Amino acid sequence: MNRREVITLVVGAAAQWSRAARAEVLPVIGFVSSRSSADSRYAVLAFRKGLTESGYTEGQNVKIEFRWAEGKYDRLPALVGDLIAHGIDVLVAVGGEPSAFAAKAATSTVPIVFTTGGDPVKTGLVASLNRPGGNATGISLLTTAPETKRLGLLHEIVPKAVLIGVLINPNYAEAENQTREVQDAAHSIGQGIRISKAGTDGELESAFAAFIEQRIEALLVCSDPFFDTRRDRIIAFAAQSRIPAIYQFSEYAVAGGLMSYGISLTEGYRQVGIYAGQILKGTKPAELPIQQSIKFEFVINAKTAKALGLELPPTVSARADEVIE
Repeated sequence: MNRREVITLVVGAAAQWSRAARAEVLPVIGFVSSRSSADSRYAVLAFRKGLTESGYTEGQNVKIEFRWAEGKYDRLPALVGDLIAHGIDVLVAVGGEPSAFAAKAATSTVPIVFTTGGDPVKTGLVASLNRPGGNATGISLLTTAPETKRLGLLHEIVPKAVLIGVLINPNYAEAENQTREVQDAAHSIGQGIRISKAGTDGELESAFAAFIEQRIEALLVCSDPFFDTRRDRIIAFAAQSRIPAIYQFSEYAVAGGLMSYGISLTEGYRQVGIYAGQILKGTKPAELPIQQSIKFEFVINAKTAKALGLELPPTVSARADEVIE
């Protein structure tokens, strides 16, 4: 083999390696959540399912970088900044308004798919539901909308309760609306309530102590990602105190909570995955209307009801989408 043939062989091999290297560069989705990985396992599985439906499978033709705030909202700006600095093609910001606001504040160029608990138009995340505008779109999970319904269900199972405790995170964007809606609902049915606010572990323990001192007879845990990350602790408090409680997601009832009423979290995250895949294929966020969750679930844990010595009214049990035996 002469010198010219050797050079040709080397150059050809280098070109093949270069093409192979470029082929291995996968698009990257940055995934940031105000929740924790532990309480989001099923949600992430649903997100991956949505991606697959759009033609993307993690590790094969897309890479996902995860960041978790674990209920500490002040971590979100740094987590989002880290993802953007490392170079991502799509930013998925889930776990409610805290993540969505952090993402929107960090970039006006990287496409964003978010989840919110309330109305993203009222909070200024998008211009309108049908035409979001800008670089962001997402899924409105309507997690805060059913607070009135949840209070009503509690009132039905403990109609003689003098006081129902209400747990609200004051750091959550929807806290003011939640407070107003719960107060209005309580007034309309003549139900006494005591609101305790908690946005940190210390405040959560103080809220528990206040509920015991006030002798509440049931508990409404308002929707909030911080509470999701402390789910087991809240459920344990209700069990130890023998207090019937209602929560936002079915995951609470599966984990031992008495009841849950709210949207299907997994269905919402599946749609997030679909949107992320569509954006990777070239669709602009402004072209994707805000989706609103329409699948609501009412789940009862019969084992927990029995442990509490609670007989649920047939009118309540009959409306359940699922009863965990």
